[in-house]
Amino acid sequence: MELFKMARARQLLDDSRLENVEEAVYQEIESLGIRGKVSKGDKVAIGVGSRGITNIERIVKQVVDYLKSLGTAPFIIPVMGSHGGATAEGQLKVLETLGITEKYLGCPIHSSLDVIKVGESEDGIPVYLDKFAAGANHIVIINRVKSHTLFHGEIESGLTKMCVIGLGKHKGALAAHSSAVLRIGPHSILLRRIAQVLLRNHPLLFGLAIIENAFGETAIIKALAGDEIEKEEPKLLAHVKKISPKLPSDTLDLLIVDEMGKNISGPGMDRNITGRGIGISEPKILRIFIRDLTQKSYGNATGIGQADFTTTRLVKKIDRKATYANSLTSMIPDSAKIPAYFDSDREALEAAFMTIDKEAKDIEAVWIKNTSRLAEFYVSESLLPVIQKKDNLMLESDLQPLQFDKEGNLKRERFSFE
Repeated sequence: MELFKMARARQLLDDSRLENVEEAVYQEIESLGIRGKVSKGDKVAIGVGSRGITNIERIVKQVVDYLKSLGTAPFIIPVMGSHGGATAEGQLKVLETLGITEKYLGCPIHSSLDVIKVGESEDGIPVYLDKFAAGANHIVIINRVKSHTLFHGEIESGLTKMCVIGLGKHKGALAAHSSAVLRIGPHSILLRRIAQVLLRNHPLLFGLAIIENAFGETAIIKALAGDEIEKEEPKLLAHVKKISPKLPSDTLDLLIVDEMGKNISGPGMDRNITGRGIGISEPKILRIFIRDLTQKSYGNATGIGQADFTTTRLVKKIDRKATYANSLTSMIPDSAKIPAYFDSDREALEAAFMTIDKEAKDIEAVWIKNTSRLAEFYVSESLLPVIQKKDNLMLESDLQPLQFDKEGNLKRERFSFE
């Protein structure tokens, strides 16, 4: 079957980043004036757990060192809902893969799925808190602020969500996700109301918000006092949306994705890029072919259901228990559905072409490394006019035919990502 040719293209994106991450963390916390709010010996629970955050281990260590310098006794708690197979041991392992260990940080890590109920939101949703956090004198949350992959609003992924889904552990995540599925109210408002109950009973000492540039580098670190988060987090999210990269076209016939995984996006592939999510209407992509699962996803293939085609090599890497635990907790069982899969890239592409009612040369296709790396990509011949019309896009190579090795998988000599 005839396949199209592709050319490399580049997107001009904001690449501003912090030169000294540790110094930025120190200065931000210092600006809050928390020295008079803590006492020597105070226990401080530091919640951390999201994957795929650049420099997360360095950021967490600097927070720990700062709090220790005040004479407090900080410790880490994993705040990650159903991740790690929804087990205390699994969540410890997730932290370890992030470089967050007791040896490196110089403080204890306490992992448990046990929670206490601290109240109910005005919508009647039960609100839970990790038992170790509940027993601490103070709580600190660290997380990246970014667009959520399933809903939009003033509050999406960030500090507020980490309070609800993370500090609430598996039980809190189930309660929040169940309420969202039942449409008790807009997701953003539900999160805010649940967080209000939690923070009213157990105020945060502070939250540390991280913003990354389009290349996944640490661009901004902002410390917010607990009572500032509700007002200030929406401003940070607005900035994120402004600098976030996009595909070159809102409509495509085919999107080829090299890899998916939990370290890339919560649902494996960012639904804001694929357009396959609740309430997300753009971009409109007819077919998605996902080639592989990242090693750092550790078998969790949540989100594979977004794809139309995949490979046998990806399917063999799936840890069903981890994938099902994550998909069921989020109340989206479709995200664990395995699409049609084939033994080689060529077979998968040929199957995709069979379902696209166009000649090969007319198919509008983009090939990306993953949904978090969109500075460069490959485009098919029919998209060249789109690239040439946009000031922020440029072509970097001539059209080249796709090449396959003897197993029928795409060769990377000519088609590689930096």
